[in-house]
Amino acid sequence: MLDEQAGEPPEWLTATEVGMWQSFRNGSTYDLRTGDSVVDDPHGGYPWGPGRSVRARVVCMLLLSGPPALDGRVASLKLAGLQITDVLDVAGGTVVPYIEMVGCRFEKEIQLPEARFTTLRLVDCSIPRLEAARIHTEGDLHLPRCRMQNGIRLTDAHIGTDLLLNQAIIYRDRRGRSIMADGMSVGQDLQAELMESHGEMSLRGAQIGVSLSLRGSRLANPYGRRALNAPQLTVERTLYLTPAAVGNPPFTSGATPARGTRVQRFECQGGVRLDDGRFGDAVDLEQARFTLENDQELSLRRIQVPELRFLGKRPDRGRVVLSGAKVITLIDRASSWPGSGQLAMGGFTYENLVPVDHFPLSRRLDWVAAATADFSPEPYERLASVLRAGGEDADAREVLLAKQRRRRETLPVAGKVWGYAQDWTVAYGYRPGRAAVWMAVLWLVSALAFWQAHPAPIQPDDHPEWNAALFALDLLIPVINLGQDGYWMLRGPWQWAAAALIAVGWILATTVAAGATRTLRRG
Repeated sequence: MLDEQAGEPPEWLTATEVGMWQSFRNGSTYDLRTGDSVVDDPHGGYPWGPGRSVRARVVCMLLLSGPPALDGRVASLKLAGLQITDVLDVAGGTVVPYIEMVGCRFEKEIQLPEARFTTLRLVDCSIPRLEAARIHTEGDLHLPRCRMQNGIRLTDAHIGTDLLLNQAIIYRDRRGRSIMADGMSVGQDLQAELMESHGEMSLRGAQIGVSLSLRGSRLANPYGRRALNAPQLTVERTLYLTPAAVGNPPFTSGATPARGTRVQRFECQGGVRLDDGRFGDAVDLEQARFTLENDQELSLRRIQVPELRFLGKRPDRGRVVLSGAKVITLIDRASSWPGSGQLAMGGFTYENLVPVDHFPLSRRLDWVAAATADFSPEPYERLASVLRAGGEDADAREVLLAKQRRRRETLPVAGKVWGYAQDWTVAYGYRPGRAAVWMAVLWLVSALAFWQAHPAPIQPDDHPEWNAALFALDLLIPVINLGQDGYWMLRGPWQWAAAALIAVGWILATTVAAGATRTLRRG
């Protein structure tokens, strides 16, 4: 009988389990792969018999109270190509040894709630379900290329450094969720690149210490309203919903793919909710594709981010909502924004606009109009303020003119008539040059008319020589006295004509003065 106190394996272990025991003490990899890719595929249907199987109970024994390491070695569990039977349950336990399982099959779910680990690496494994609520790792949790048939739960988990889900394929649980990670905290990066999620990925209130990368991932949830549900998400650096190079190594975060590299864009079938999120650097939607139903949204309500890169493909249906969002720099493309009725921007603030490709002012006005099915002056005033701050004063005036024209549509008939009159004559005061032209025309017409008036002087012995041109100009331009007004007595229609000319003069002169003031302020 083997001496268990000396670290020898118990007699009741199988030969395969004894080999695993010895490898644990030695800190070496226990590899039972044959070299045949079909046979060794953990996700395939080729059966692995007892010669490649170990009981979950024995694995737990090694992890929680395993034998001491051999002299000069560090005990660790490193398995490759094994099948773990029954439920692997270390819930609430403290696991000290390093764990790495590559290409393994788990017959039943893994139970890790409230367990503590240093580093846990499960690579290219077949796992029915991973239950790891409130798990705590000092180092990484790696799950790249794993397939999980009934989802993964990481609610309130604490990952000391990185969480890796690159190239993982995760199916939904009975509640329709593929990844349940509400309240999770990750010390550094959460990398889920080229991942497939079939169900709702929930990150409500999660905190990511550096960046969250979903480069090249495909999220789909035809069973529910949202494919990504992450309100109150905090990411200290950048959220990437961007392309990834298909040939990138699975364990490294891909930077911008080199030219000529085959890439896979981020795609999402189902709604996205990032409401009240906080992002330290940017939210990047370069080439992202969102497939939404009519009742689904790409919701960015009240997010706060220094830079929003809205450069994805325009969604055919659904809505994009930016209500209450606060962005310092908006980088966008005209072809990325949806049309009327599909965009909401009430309370959306931004300080700088950086359009990519051709984005003329007419398209920018269409962008604002699309967000204001019911007229609201706020988006127009925000756009005008940003353009004026960037030195585009003429464009800012065009935006404010467009605002007045949209407002006119909401007025009663009398207001519309007066609005059209203002628009046609002085463009609501935003084209002062037109007002100056009207003043010149009115002066010429009134001068020719008053030339026929021949009014009598008020005081026969004290009056200047009658000059119709100066008299008309004296009436038309307020404040300035050219020595004609006040000396002549007009009667009948001429009196009414003079009063009308004075009123119109005040209106046009005020418009010209306002335009000049704006020009001086810009200078």
